[in-house]
Amino acid sequence: MSTNPAVDAPPADPADMAFAVEIARAAGALTLELFQNPGLHVEGKDDGTPVTAADRGAERLLRERISAAHPGDAVVGEEEADTDGTSGRTWILDPIDGTQSFVHGVPLYANLVALEDEHGPAVGVINVPGLDECVWAGRGLGCFVDGQPARVSDRTDLHGACIVTSGVDYWPSADRLDAFVGRGAVIRTWGDAYGYVLVATGRADAMVDPVVNRWDVAPMLTILPEAGGVFCDLSGRVSAEGGDALATNAALVGQVLDLVGR
Repeated sequence: MSTNPAVDAPPADPADMAFAVEIARAAGALTLELFQNPGLHVEGKDDGTPVTAADRGAERLLRERISAAHPGDAVVGEEEADTDGTSGRTWILDPIDGTQSFVHGVPLYANLVALEDEHGPAVGVINVPGLDECVWAGRGLGCFVDGQPARVSDRTDLHGACIVTSGVDYWPSADRLDAFVGRGAVIRTWGDAYGYVLVATGRADAMVDPVVNRWDVAPMLTILPEAGGVFCDLSGRVSAEGGDALATNAALVGQVLDLVGR
C-alpha cells in the first residue's frame, strides 16, 4: 500500500497552504465567540447530529473567503450545498469537527480545511482554536504544528501504543476494542480531528475512526503522509470516502488493520 498516492505529483503552492491556514484560523476565531456560551442554541439535523450557529457561521466565512480569492474553485462542505467550479480544484470544509465537544464546552473541536487539485490531495489544515493549536501540511512541503515540523511516532509494536478514537458508541462491537487491550495498547477517546492532530505530532500512535464523512478526514490525506505516516480507510485503501478511517505510522498500519480491518 502506498503511503502517499500523490508522491509523484508536483508540490502544492505554498500560497495555497498559507491561505488555508489563514481562513481556518479565521473560522476558529468566529467559533470562539460562541464557545461556552450558555445561550447557544443547538439544533438537531436529520441524521441526529447537532448543529449550531457557530457551525453555519464558520462555513459561511470559509466559503466567502474562498469565493473571493479563488472564484473558479469548487467547494464541498458539511453545512451547505456543494458549489461547482471551473478550475479543477475543490475545497473540502468542516467548519466544526467535533460539534459534540463544542456544545459541551470541551476545547477539542476543530476547523478543517482541505484542498484537492488535479493531482489529488494538496493541502490540509486542522485548526483547534480552543487550544490555540494548528496543524497544516502541503503536498511536498511538509507537515507543521504551529510552524514547527511535525512527525508521527516511531513506535513499532502495539504493546504500549496509545490508540485514540472518537467514541466507543461508534464501534459495532466492544470485542474490537478488547483486541487492542489484549495486545497491551492504551485506548483513549481524544477523538474527532484532535485524534489526528495527536497522531500527526507523535503524541498518539494511531487514530481509528469507525464512522466518518469525507469532510471529517479530507485534510488527513495530506497531513499524515507529510508527517511521515499513513492515512487510509479500514480496508487499507488511501481514501477519505470509505466511511471509516485509520491514521498511524507505517510500522503499525498492518497490525491495526489486522485487528479492525473490514
